[in-house]
Amino acid sequence: SVPLVVRGSTRVSVLCLFVCYYCYSYVFIHIYILDMAGTKLFGKDLSQYEELDIDDLLDQLSPEELELLAGDVDPDDSLIPPSERNSYRCTKEATGPLDRKRLIDHINTVSINEPDKPDFVPYIAGTVRGKKWVPPPPPEPQGGDEDDEGDGTRTEVEVDLDEELASVLNTASEDEIVDLAAILGFHSMMNQDQYHASLLNKAILGFHSMMNQDQYHASLLNKGKPLGVGWGGITKATKFKALPVEPPNDTNVDEAINKLTNDDPMMKELNFNNIRNISDEKFSTLLQSLSENRHLEFLSMSNVGLCDRHLPDLTHSLTNNTTLKTLNLETNNISPSGIVTIMEALVKTHTLEEIRLANQRSSVLGNKIEMSLTTIIESNPSLLRVGLHFEFNDARNRVSKHLQKNLDTFRQQRVGHKMKSCTVGYPLLPPFMSLTVHQDEDD
Repeated sequence: SVPLVVRGSTRVSVLCLFVCYYCYSYVFIHIYILDMAGTKLFGKDLSQYEELDIDDLLDQLSPEELELLAGDVDPDDSLIPPSERNSYRCTKEATGPLDRKRLIDHINTVSINEPDKPDFVPYIAGTVRGKKWVPPPPPEPQGGDEDDEGDGTRTEVEVDLDEELASVLNTASEDEIVDLAAILGFHSMMNQDQYHASLLNKAILGFHSMMNQDQYHASLLNKGKPLGVGWGGITKATKFKALPVEPPNDTNVDEAINKLTNDDPMMKELNFNNIRNISDEKFSTLLQSLSENRHLEFLSMSNVGLCDRHLPDLTHSLTNNTTLKTLNLETNNISPSGIVTIMEALVKTHTLEEIRLANQRSSVLGNKIEMSLTTIIESNPSLLRVGLHFEFNDARNRVSKHLQKNLDTFRQQRVGHKMKSCTVGYPLLPPFMSLTVHQDEDD
């Protein structure tokens, strides 16, 4: 409909030029046209359109054609509203404000009521359409007396053995050959059951020096091998041994608190693990009585719901108690700052040797908390074991070195205490070996 001397596919190129002109700039179109000299589009020579003026071409288009041309353009300009950047132009008038729920209900109703498109070929169960894939047959082994060089044949090597070795190998059973392969180191030829069975049966071939005493006696008792340890054996997954369910903690909380308050000399250990029904009043009584106790050495309170509101009583007890050696507070709700408070309380007494604080409310302590804990631990000369995960290598290495230093100091003190009880030099003779000197009466 455009009154131009343009026919066929060349008109498409001109419209493309219009699009480029609309999207980019007038100068770019001119450069593009100059670069099109001597080129072809869809097999048509475009050299005759080099001198065409874009403005003249656009002036010859009607408003409807210009609007149609502009509708095919999607300018990448964020300042233009989205409704103006797409090719769809809605000519309907607005029916009112947007009601999202009503719109979604309308879309669901239309999708349910609209019938599905019928299949060109109806579905029939069990009918195979198209070409069914058939796996190729496995390659057959090629036999021959030729060499292996490039022809894919296998060469059989004949080994000359003396009559004694040949007779032994020919009369050997399958299990004995498996044992021989294990002894010679051909582990890739055996599965796991075959290898372990061969370790327990090396005595059959007389390799006693390669076994310890337990293996040798086990080989004597294991005369018949289990099924599946020959060349055709199949190793199966080892069945896990079902462990019994851990029984519930039957510790009487009230009775234990009374013994702890009365400083019972027979109570050396106290285990409250997994007891979740301890009230705050009982916690307070327990921790307050711990500060005055002088016999308890092991206290475990794992998974009891201990949190930061119980820390004032706990830190007060740790500051005053001088007999507690091990404290387990794992799997509770203590914050990282609460862990720092507990570790600071241990510096005042220097009696606790082991503390466990892993698996708390926050799995990651942070660099600041870890450095604070490292400084506190390095100032404690009595800690031997700390159950706490450090994420940063610097804190982990410093804590490990300090704990090793404390262990060495503790070992030296223990050895020195034993050396003091020994006699320096030659040991004293027992009384029955001492010589009795009898003096003469004249002397």
